[in-house]
Amino acid sequence: MPVSDPTDEEEAVELTGFAGRTALVTGGSRGIGLRTAQRLQELGATVAIGDLVTPELDDIRSVRLDVTDEVSVAAAVAQVSRECGPISILVLNAGIFRVEPFETVTLESWNAAIAVNLTGAFLCARAVVPQMREQGYGRVITIGSSAGITGGSKSMAAYAASKAGVMALAKSLASEYAPHGITSNALAPTLIETPMIADIGDLASRIPVGRLGTPTDVADLIAFLASEHAGYITGAVIDINGGFLIH
Repeated sequence: MPVSDPTDEEEAVELTGFAGRTALVTGGSRGIGLRTAQRLQELGATVAIGDLVTPELDDIRSVRLDVTDEVSVAAAVAQVSRECGPISILVLNAGIFRVEPFETVTLESWNAAIAVNLTGAFLCARAVVPQMREQGYGRVITIGSSAGITGGSKSMAAYAASKAGVMALAKSLASEYAPHGITSNALAPTLIETPMIADIGDLASRIPVGRLGTPTDVADLIAFLASEHAGYITGAVIDINGGFLIH
């Protein structure tokens, strides 16, 4: 019996579970967030970007969203729900990254990292999860970082602490809401080619696969976790780093 070629078109895996679903991607105006919004839209979801900047995109709505402001979060979620339908896919991507020697980190800088990277995710998830519970279905995907596992390289204590916290938040949501058909997972990306690391010299040589990751690499993993195929995956923190961190 001949063995089928896995590269044949009929053997390709087609992600399903997006038709009739509304997705909200925070921090979606550029980089990983924008590529994720585009990927989810390509797969058939109705997609909205929530960000301080609201780009004009075909078939993707943009709403102004300040993840650190409870009123802004409530207004953005209400607008997306009203215009697109109940949200069943939430990508918590909004974040900031600063390299600062520990002894120079001000309380203002520390609070900013926690406010955007951790409290912002909490506010957005708290606003959206009740809709998912009512639907009996939901996918929450949180963008963490390998820095939240290792503490990061030098001079990123606030960032690392905030990312460790948001990945723990993802696990807590997973255990509490699994009975309601909601999965919650986090990604721990490292060295993805985005504006966030554009000024940090040669990094590709440090990665075993020999290149930086791309926003598409991350968006494709998010799309899988947001699909029907990932219904048995919850509470996971998934590395996506080209072998940079193996633990």
